[in-house]
Amino acid sequence: MNIKYIAVVFSILFLSCAKKDNAAESQNPSIAVTVTTIDTSAVVTYTDLNATTAYLIKNTIKANVTGYLDRVNVVSNDFVKKGQLLFSLKTKEAKVLGNTINNIDPNLHFGNALKVNATSDGFVSAVNVQQGDYVQEGDALAIINDAKSFSVVLSLPYELKKFVKVQQQLEMYLPDGTSTSVIVDNFAPTVDPASQTQNVILKLVKAQNIPENLIVKIRIKKSSAANTISLPKSAVLSDETQTDFWVMKMTNDSTAIRTAVKKGIESDGRIEILSPSFNLSDRILVSGNYGVSDTIKVKISTK
Repeated sequence: MNIKYIAVVFSILFLSCAKKDNAAESQNPSIAVTVTTIDTSAVVTYTDLNATTAYLIKNTIKANVTGYLDRVNVVSNDFVKKGQLLFSLKTKEAKVLGNTINNIDPNLHFGNALKVNATSDGFVSAVNVQQGDYVQEGDALAIINDAKSFSVVLSLPYELKKFVKVQQQLEMYLPDGTSTSVIVDNFAPTVDPASQTQNVILKLVKAQNIPENLIVKIRIKKSSAANTISLPKSAVLSDETQTDFWVMKMTNDSTAIRTAVKKGIESDGRIEILSPSFNLSDRILVSGNYGVSDTIKVKISTK
């Protein structure tokens, strides 16, 4: 009887302890978290500004004599080469008397048309006349966008001028998701009085077929912190006033503690950590870290 009684007592005590342990675990459950390690690559801050593609030089092709347009060899959007024949003109006299005079003396070549050639390589943006039109000397026949003058015009806020230098290479992002490099050619000598921006002329490093009046983005690098440590933005927590910052750092495989940090520059979803000096092996919580106490029990999730 005594042995059975003792066995019953021990069973009751064991079950009681088990219930207490389960209760303790339910009151302090492990939080599922994911972790990261520090990154030692450089952190760069930049700003993206809109710019517009443009042909800075537009050559107006004019009639070199008063007369009739004998030939029109171009239409809008044609690409022409310097020296290419665009128009030919005949004076009123040549049109009326040319054949008669040439019959008298063929060596005079009186009825020959006068040629009007392209003055530069480029795209024809407008043709203002058609064959048979009568034009006055000096009338505009067509406009050619000088291919060599193709540029990207950036309206740079004057306070950012210190970040942009002549011959500096910048990255340009097009609306289709592609990018290319441009180089700073020169600065306009004036500033817009209303917006206080200064036009900067950028040239393509590599020639590309990009249309005029396209709005693109130019990336300006403002600062760079090399040989530093950084963490994902989700790892760095703060109070409501954004004055105190901290991370939850793993001390072992199941415990994380609050660690105050001083942050530096922020870029591309990463934050520079100025202090303390973390080790490469340190593990920092990136999820499951919000609204927790200073010390928590955790379970690292591999998902």
